[in-house]
Amino acid sequence: MVELKNINSIYHLNNGVKIPCVGYGTFRTPADVAEKAVADAIDVGYRLIDTAAVYGNEEAVGKGIKDSGIDRHRLFITSKLWNDHRGYEKAKQAIDETLQRMQLDYLDLYLIHWPANQKQFGTRAAEINAETWRAMEEAYHEGKIRALGLSNFMPHHIVDLMRTAEVAPAVDQIEVHPGWPHVEEVKYLQAHNILVEGWAPLGGQGAKVMTNKTMLQLADKYGKTAAQISLRWLIQRGVLPLPKSTHRERMVQNTQLFDFELSDEDMKKIEALPSLGGQCADPDDVDF
Repeated sequence: MVELKNINSIYHLNNGVKIPCVGYGTFRTPADVAEKAVADAIDVGYRLIDTAAVYGNEEAVGKGIKDSGIDRHRLFITSKLWNDHRGYEKAKQAIDETLQRMQLDYLDLYLIHWPANQKQFGTRAAEINAETWRAMEEAYHEGKIRALGLSNFMPHHIVDLMRTAEVAPAVDQIEVHPGWPHVEEVKYLQAHNILVEGWAPLGGQGAKVMTNKTMLQLADKYGKTAAQISLRWLIQRGVLPLPKSTHRERMVQNTQLFDFELSDEDMKKIEALPSLGGQCADPDDVDF
């Protein structure tokens, strides 16, 4: 188990690239807010910044990175390919457009945002994912991307992808939070040396993670917030959380995760919590 002392303690991805153990997410952060929020997050201490083409804020995130004054090489920047750019040619275009919007020479990590599924594409789904990945592999070998990964891919999608992939995925970013633990999926990914990143680690819009009785009891027990309990639970499972907030005070709180440890009993209590809301989408059933 890697010893983690702060949000910038590192994991080594399966290709040797170093990644901070906690990141700053920008999902649903509007472009007119994202520039300042990212600069603030970097000032607070975050070095892993996560965005995506579909968020509509890549340009603002890029500006926030520049505003921070931090050397680009000290940051770890992630973006994702949206569903309308699946396939070889469109994926190549998407990578270049993201780099242009963010005014970057390279990305540290680039992900396929959602797998093409059979509901949308029938038997062509696996082929489409493979062709998208082939374009990403080319960009990886060209130095445009330092590590390749996936988002919302379940184990069977990865099995299909690895039939043709030359570069193994280094990361899979999936929804993980109390009430939606993805226990077996996390075990599978970790067993295959794929780092799990947790999006919506606090449950997302409308979720009850922060108001759940058990979570509040544990927050009181450890002298922490329910958000800090949730993030710590992920960290102790070896999952890299991507909390988001545009409020500086909460950005800071979301870094204060390394001066306590949840007991095994409390870890199991959280794992056993029933559904607390969130997106909780089945990637084989989405139609976007």
